[in-house]
Amino acid sequence: MAFRIIRNDITKVSADAIVNTANPEPVYSRGTDSAIYMAAGESELLEERKKIGDMEPGQAAYTPAFKLDARYIIHTVSPVWEGGEYGEKDVLKSCYVNSLSVADEIGCESIAFPLLATGSYGFPKADALNIAISAFSEFLAEHDMQILLVVFDKESFDLSDKIFTGVDAYIDEKYVSVHEDIEYGDAPFMGAAPAMSAPCFEYESTPVQASSSVSATGPSEITGKNRTRERKLFGNAGKVFHSVSDKKSARTLDEVMENVAETWQESLFRLIDEKGYTDTEVYKRANVDRKLFSKIRSNVSYQPKKITAVSFALALKLSLDETKDMLGRAGYALSPSSRFDLIIEYFIENEVYDTYTINLALFEHEQPLLGE
Repeated sequence: MAFRIIRNDITKVSADAIVNTANPEPVYSRGTDSAIYMAAGESELLEERKKIGDMEPGQAAYTPAFKLDARYIIHTVSPVWEGGEYGEKDVLKSCYVNSLSVADEIGCESIAFPLLATGSYGFPKADALNIAISAFSEFLAEHDMQILLVVFDKESFDLSDKIFTGVDAYIDEKYVSVHEDIEYGDAPFMGAAPAMSAPCFEYESTPVQASSSVSATGPSEITGKNRTRERKLFGNAGKVFHSVSDKKSARTLDEVMENVAETWQESLFRLIDEKGYTDTEVYKRANVDRKLFSKIRSNVSYQPKKITAVSFALALKLSLDETKDMLGRAGYALSPSSRFDLIIEYFIENEVYDTYTINLALFEHEQPLLGE
């Protein structure tokens, strides 16, 4: 995964470089700056910082990391928020861009940032986050590096009202309505509600065409209103269960194998070609590394994790129906009982395919992040 958000104390994060919100002068102040000096070794780090001298806002320079679990500390001077009328946003972006440039120059493969300027410098968190994501996205389009955005606690990342208006309402509408349907509906629900992260299945008592061409046996007693309810609750999982009593649909193993549908891997590379994308832009948009993509390309029977399959569907900018079809080829579905799935559906329906933006929403709702 090229970009991750984690909740941690940045002084305890392992990375090649740790970014510090530095004072313009060779002294340290409160907040993250002080914490990094204390953890790294106050006297040693301060002596190295003095060698750099005064720094301008937006500038970045590095020192050894001493006692931190890192090779370097990259010091960058963030802007003080003065209402946004004095170029603060441009300066803050320079902090990220210049820090990444320094990390690249000194051979770092990973770098950890705090959300710069949002503490005592007073930068609005939503604006600061958008600037960080923009800088990361532009950098990762041309470079390979693991970027970590480290937030200390959930309160410091509470941005839903400003950035993700509509996500919560969408979840409430879909998630609550399906559970009310289970609890208060006029027909009995056959079994427990589907697990939050597990694939869900549609049961049929007559043969149907399955996108993944996988068949098995399943309950034959679900008919009429109950079957309609099952479809509504579970959707198309890409795996369809047929009745063992349906003798007319019986096929030999040879007949089954003659009609194996396109695999998930075959579907992925066909869609890349059809949409005119390059491999590089797709795996970068999916937030996966080159090694994993090479492994996928070399194995026609590659079985992705659900998160990986979703990441590539977003990278390909598929519609909701196309996404469901592609997931079905890997044996997965989008379930109305999964908050993760509902967030993915929300962004696809609104034609927002940026993995970084979606990961921010997933992180805030404490869901797994896209990429691998």
